[in-house]
Amino acid sequence: MPDGAARTHEPDGRLVRRVRLQLIAWSAGSTLVVLLVLGAVIYGAVATSLATASEQLLRSRAALMNPIGGASGSISSVVGTSTVVTGSNVALPGFAVDGPYAGTLAVVVPADDPIGSALPVLPGGPVVSVGASPAPLPDPDGYTAALTGATTLREATYQGSPVRVLSVPVRATDAATGAETTVGVIQVTEDRTAELRTLTTLLFVLLGGGVLAMAAATLVGSLYATRALVPIRASLQRQREFAADTSHELRTPLAVIRAGVARARQQPDATVADVGPTLDMVDAEAIRLGALVDDLLALARTDAGTADLDLADVDLADLAADALAPLGALAATRGTTLELDVAPAPLRGDAVRLRRLVTVLVDNAIRHGREGGRVRVTVRPGRLLVEDDGPGIKPEHRDRVFNRFWRGADAAPGGSGLGLAIASWIAERHGGRIIVGDSTLGGASFDVRLPVS
Repeated sequence: MPDGAARTHEPDGRLVRRVRLQLIAWSAGSTLVVLLVLGAVIYGAVATSLATASEQLLRSRAALMNPIGGASGSISSVVGTSTVVTGSNVALPGFAVDGPYAGTLAVVVPADDPIGSALPVLPGGPVVSVGASPAPLPDPDGYTAALTGATTLREATYQGSPVRVLSVPVRATDAATGAETTVGVIQVTEDRTAELRTLTTLLFVLLGGGVLAMAAATLVGSLYATRALVPIRASLQRQREFAADTSHELRTPLAVIRAGVARARQQPDATVADVGPTLDMVDAEAIRLGALVDDLLALARTDAGTADLDLADVDLADLAADALAPLGALAATRGTTLELDVAPAPLRGDAVRLRRLVTVLVDNAIRHGREGGRVRVTVRPGRLLVEDDGPGIKPEHRDRVFNRFWRGADAAPGGSGLGLAIASWIAERHGGRIIVGDSTLGGASFDVRLPVS
């Protein structure tokens, strides 16, 4: 490729690369946002569920412990000299070793003697005794708050382990005065080690899955962007070719017109009759230029999606007959015989554009057919067949005949090179297609298949 061409294509390459990176970034970014939101929701839901289950467990065990008027006796008799024991009766203070409350620790602390014989004094504040070994309360602050009548649920660290502690005040009514006072505090503790381990594992799973999902999203985004940019690259290439071909096609008639004007200026005293041939040439090129501009405008509208169809119930046979009438003069100049074989072919379509479809195909057949030859137009329901007896179209060129400005090496002069592209668009907009093949007359055939109404 020449250096100039490479420099011409470089901005397009940068544009495509920038769009590709933007598509990948959008894909990865949107995936990241979804993963963050989804991960936060899942983590929050699991954490809330575990915390709620733990709170219900603590409250259930606290409700089982009713030292006031219950089987366990008074608050002081429940505490005794050894407030914490290990057993399976969850209605008593101590560690629950089995059942639904396994792993919870419950203590009952009296309010009237927090530092007496029942609760030995240690530097850490109120204590409970585990067998013969005293230990601080799991949540001294919760104990203090419960003495004021408040129920608290707090997370703390107890003897090096993360715990959740429920502190519930024990209320009693004085028989003589009827006054209700706080006589003690129930503290139920659950180890949160397993809960935190579960949340940590979940977090690592979410992070690991998120990294894998991001990598997959980036890969898929890259593949999708590459595939999505294929038509963009092709469009840019067609745009360059279209601009170059248009410039070439416009340059010739403009050069002829300018040459004719210059020739006329060289004969200031000439009459109209003297410059008649020059004027005819200018007029012919102007007509050709006008047709080219009309075709370019039509294609521009199709590309922009503004060329809408005016659909109505029409008969393709009538449209074909109307389209052939103006082409008689062109056929006569080449000695071509036009043959029309029609049958009623009703369909729903745009009459103006279908008539142009017939005109383009028949005009192409006349120009590229054999001089003094034949062009046959056959119309049947859902089908328009245009055949000629010219040299035909080579199989390797049949996929390119509808490209804009494409011409075969041995193509006849004339035409804008846009007619077949317009014809193809008209057929496609009507839900049909054009098949290029060999004619029964020995030349080329254009077989238009359209849906029948």
